[in-house]
Amino acid sequence: MIWSLCLIISLSNRILVIASSSRHLCRPYQKDALLEFKNEFHYNVMAGKTESWRNNTDCCSWKGISCDPKTGNVVELDLQDSFLNGPLRSNSSLFRLQHLQTLDLGLNNLTGILPASISNLKYLRNLTLYNCNLFGKIPSSLGNLSYLTDLDLSVNDFNGELPGSVGYLNRLTELRLVSANLSGKFPLALLNLSELTWIDLRSNKFEGILPDSVSNLKYLRVLSLGGCSFYGQIPSSLGNLSYLTNLDLSHNEFIGELPDSMGNLKKLTDLGLDHNKISGNFPHVLLNMSELTQIDIGSNQFEGMLPSNMSSLSKLVYFDINENSFYGSIPPSLFMIPSLIQLYMGRNSFSGPLEIGNISSLSPLGFLALGDNNFNGPIPRFITKLVGLWYLDLALWNTEKGKVDFSIFLHLDLFSDLMSLGYLDLSGINLKISPTLHLLSPIEILTLSSCNIAEFPKFLETQTSLSYLDISANQIKGQVPKWLWRLPLLRYVNISQNSFTGPFPLLPNSTKFFLGSNNHFSGEIPKTICKLASLDTLVLSDNNFNGSIPRCFENFSTKLSVMHLRNNSLSGTFPEESIGDHLKSLDVGDNRLSGVLPKSLINCTRLEFLNVENNMINDTFPFWLRLLTNLQVLVLRSNEFHGPISSPAFSLSFPKLRIFDISKNRFTGVLPSYYFAGWTAMSLVIDIVDIMPSRFEGRDSGNLYNSVSMTAKGLVMELVGSGFTIYKTIDVSGNKLQGDIPESISLLKELIVLNMSNNAFTGHISPSLENLTNLQSLDLSQNRLSGEIPPELGKLTFLARMNFSYNMLEGPIPQGTQIQSQSSSSFAENPRLCGVPLQETCGRGDDATTQEKEDEDGEKDQVLSWIAAAIGYVPGVFCGVVIGHILSSYKRDWFMKIFHSFA
Repeated sequence: MIWSLCLIISLSNRILVIASSSRHLCRPYQKDALLEFKNEFHYNVMAGKTESWRNNTDCCSWKGISCDPKTGNVVELDLQDSFLNGPLRSNSSLFRLQHLQTLDLGLNNLTGILPASISNLKYLRNLTLYNCNLFGKIPSSLGNLSYLTDLDLSVNDFNGELPGSVGYLNRLTELRLVSANLSGKFPLALLNLSELTWIDLRSNKFEGILPDSVSNLKYLRVLSLGGCSFYGQIPSSLGNLSYLTNLDLSHNEFIGELPDSMGNLKKLTDLGLDHNKISGNFPHVLLNMSELTQIDIGSNQFEGMLPSNMSSLSKLVYFDINENSFYGSIPPSLFMIPSLIQLYMGRNSFSGPLEIGNISSLSPLGFLALGDNNFNGPIPRFITKLVGLWYLDLALWNTEKGKVDFSIFLHLDLFSDLMSLGYLDLSGINLKISPTLHLLSPIEILTLSSCNIAEFPKFLETQTSLSYLDISANQIKGQVPKWLWRLPLLRYVNISQNSFTGPFPLLPNSTKFFLGSNNHFSGEIPKTICKLASLDTLVLSDNNFNGSIPRCFENFSTKLSVMHLRNNSLSGTFPEESIGDHLKSLDVGDNRLSGVLPKSLINCTRLEFLNVENNMINDTFPFWLRLLTNLQVLVLRSNEFHGPISSPAFSLSFPKLRIFDISKNRFTGVLPSYYFAGWTAMSLVIDIVDIMPSRFEGRDSGNLYNSVSMTAKGLVMELVGSGFTIYKTIDVSGNKLQGDIPESISLLKELIVLNMSNNAFTGHISPSLENLTNLQSLDLSQNRLSGEIPPELGKLTFLARMNFSYNMLEGPIPQGTQIQSQSSSSFAENPRLCGVPLQETCGRGDDATTQEKEDEDGEKDQVLSWIAAAIGYVPGVFCGVVIGHILSSYKRDWFMKIFHSFA
């Protein structure tokens, strides 16, 4: 009887469910709200999930919609990646869906602010607005969503701090704000959210000390603070977060040693501390954390030897200690960890022969980086047992046997079983490669830079999987073999710093990166280059190319990022055609280009580096460059630019500019006092993304060796490599600028080199220059400056070189240490200047005698002025030439060019 009753009830429920599924659950007013919401946006392509939304169907059956089966209320709206375009309006019909519990609008283009009316959705539990192009401040009304448990606002362009009202979200368990452009200190409001298990604040502008009270969040499993600007000691209280499994503090500015309390994190599996300034020996507390699978402490200041019992990390999969100062031998126990797959130990000071002993032939090790250490002796034979190896870096291994025959690897069966090897770096090893060598492994990335190779490796002809080849800085002569360009997957080629000759090679259409600088290529750059629609980087500097620049670079409007044609013999005008908004670096310096600077460059809104030095460009100052807000290096030196460099119509603002060199042109006019007011990068200590970020797979591939000459400390130096991120310089020398030196120059507190020599500046030297506390080189020579040298300049402790010669300065030379260390030539030809290091002493004589002398000098000055006027009126041209010759013969030694290159 009971079973019969249960059967009847069960059948009744099924009938009710079937009946309920056959009728429409959706409430009409909610359907209307959804359709209105759909129409608030425009769609560039298909409408995504909303394509299925029809007025004559049940909205609970629409894609992205979930309803409560009992009430019919819409409780979930998932329109992630649905091609929505347009702002989320404050009065959007979305906010009429009062019963929503889950809202996901991620990966749409909701360009605009996040409206405060989002708080109308008071029952929301999950809110995802990931990568929606939102900007402005996060509304404080967000704190009213008291049921919220999961919040993701990552990858947007908000500004300001996280509102304190977030501290009212007492049910919040997971918070993701990755790359949201937020700033300020660590949000203390989060410390009130005791239920939090997940905090991800990576890649924001947070700064300051990480508070000890973060340990209040006792249920935290994931704490990711990488890519911010936190500094100071890592708080020992982190050791109290006993549930923590993932800790990411990478890419910050933490200092000191890792606290011993970290050893209490027994559940920790992933530890990321790379790219900080953490010091001390290898943290032994890590050896007690047996659950660790990933350790990354690379790019820090660790030192000492690794402990011998590394095998206690029995579950370790990923171990990265690159770029530290570890030394001694590598403990064999490290290679005995059965789970280890990736091992990165490059750029340390490990030494001696590498002796591992018996390693298991079943080792899963797939990535092994040992390059840039002090290893010596033969290539270790244990590598033959790593049959799963894909990545091998042995760069700069000292084999102590002179040239190493590349085929020795085959004779030792080193690579015969490594059929999976895809990345091989043998840079800096003195190699001899047999023309009959045949390599079985399908290598994808091969780096043989600085290997003293004299012939192009022929074994590459059969490497059909090769996509990246770097054979730079060798001694290879002749033409590049044509078979190289038939390799079907080849995208990156670096053959720079060799002795290749002949015309420009016919690159395949698949080429993305070609670096061929410092060779002997000649002839014109062929128009066939116009067919390389995928070209991203073209570096042909320091060759013998002639002719004009091909007029086809508009073909690369969506691809080309780097074009370097420096130091060739290219002539003609620079093509006016746009070369695209993706261009980041353009260097055509040291050629014979003429005409004007193409205004089409205004379209290159990503441009960071522009160098046209040492050409014959005849143009006025390109004021439109101020619209290129990413510009970091601007070099116009040694051309025929002319006219004023300031305009009354607008201020010249360069927020990211760090090198400004317009020297040796014919610029004229007066600079207003506010001229340098908007040059933020030289005013503040701010981090700017490196001009040449690493975008390639190979070794040091991000360094494209940008190069520009600059005058500093009396020398003409070649600034290359990392120098661009270090030096902040202004050079306006060798022009005809007049008037006072702009007072706003004193705002540029990060300036290192200032050269305003050989102009016609007048007035006094401002004492406010003492604000330039990082200044190392100051040259104000050959102007018409008057008055005294401000004693405040003696406070500039980094100022190693200064030059005030050939002005009209007077009075005693200040007695500061930096000033007294200068040679007398730095103060020469200032008739009324006195004191050390000049021979003229500063003393007080008879007042009457002094007055008489001044009167006599005044009379003589008037006579000389009339004589000068007469000379200028009658034979002015002839005397001008003679006087110019006399003045040029009195140039001091510090005017001579001394070229010095440094990386």
